[in-house]
Amino acid sequence: MYSVDGKRQLAEYQLENFEGYKGSSPVRIGNDAYGQLQLDIYGELMDSVYLYNKYGEPISYDFWKDLAIQMDWLAENWDQKDDSIWEVRGGAHNFLYSRLACWVALDRAVKIAEMRSFPINGHWKKQRDKIYKQIFDEFWDEKQQAFMQYPGAKTVDASSLLMPLFRFISPKDPRWLSTLKKIDEDLVTDSLVYRYRPEVAAPDGLNSREGTFSMCSFWYVECLSRAGELDKARFYFEKMLGYANHLGLYSEQLGYEGEHLGNFPQAFTHMALISAAYNLNKQFDDNRNKNINLDEI
Repeated sequence: MYSVDGKRQLAEYQLENFEGYKGSSPVRIGNDAYGQLQLDIYGELMDSVYLYNKYGEPISYDFWKDLAIQMDWLAENWDQKDDSIWEVRGGAHNFLYSRLACWVALDRAVKIAEMRSFPINGHWKKQRDKIYKQIFDEFWDEKQQAFMQYPGAKTVDASSLLMPLFRFISPKDPRWLSTLKKIDEDLVTDSLVYRYRPEVAAPDGLNSREGTFSMCSFWYVECLSRAGELDKARFYFEKMLGYANHLGLYSEQLGYEGEHLGNFPQAFTHMALISAAYNLNKQFDDNRNKNINLDEI
């Protein structure tokens, strides 16, 4: 993480003489997340490189060697606590999403190497499979019938919606469908999805109440469509379209009265919208779903 002038030390402090937009204090400068460990970034990087290599242009060997250095490090360091995708401030945990993203990173590295016949460290595949087994053995809660935020957690996490989207698990796998049901019960309200339940989740170190996360709502739509719940997926998708502003833009969060909160506009949300729309359209074009009467949805 860098500041606009290139600095890497982004110590955070509050400006007490500003009340913030519509009284949304505290107003902060800097970002203490610069010092956090977020292992998920490796998965996001390697998935992007994999897609570019497959659908864009083949990557160079020199670029591959640079990536291999990163994967060698990850293969030795994935099994540790971090702060994960939500940048929580209540301390590091063994978060499910970080484990998932580390699996993605090593899996895509193996796939790129095999696709291009690049030299490969055989340790990557061994660690990839170890992560896969760990997620099923340690993050699955038999009583809750769901993959939990971290081993022993009392809540699910909306970031687990990426499990089928990353092709870690089948979108119709019984374990995933029961996890999706748990997410619906605990995190979904009127088609909108919260990141997690703060009152029972790992402490996030934040005192303010937050709205639903628009990105997570679109992830949920895509998971529903991939699971075959097309009527519900389309209904929720069209409801979400109604929350955009007059330019079709979304903020990071939606408040209790539909007001836009947090970063605006948020590119992540719009990426999730495009992915959900693309997949939903693909599902409706599938011959197996031609019996669905769209006029009745």
